[in-house]
Amino acid sequence: MAENVDEITIDYEEDGLLIVKELDKVILSKGAWSTIIFRYQQWDKKKEDYGPERYTIRRYRKLHGNYQAQGKFNISSKDQAQKIVDALQGWIS
Repeated sequence: MAENVDEITIDYEEDGLLIVKELDKVILSKGAWSTIIFRYQQWDKKKEDYGPERYTIRRYRKLHGNYQAQGKFNISSKDQAQKIVDALQGWIS
């Protein structure tokens, strides 16, 4: 696991194949508890290609000098992501 929040990634490789490919990330908060939103794609074995873009919000806790995952929320589609954006914009406008 990472010692620095900037080093955290959700890239995941299995047998030399990148199964989860991180496309981008935004660090929402830093500190002993850090929150990051990731944009990523997952390998689809049937299509032998990466699937649609997905999003996940993950929470990390720094413990004994390393960040460890503590929780996550997966956003299932662009439609759901847009609904979250719309709700937040309505609340903070």
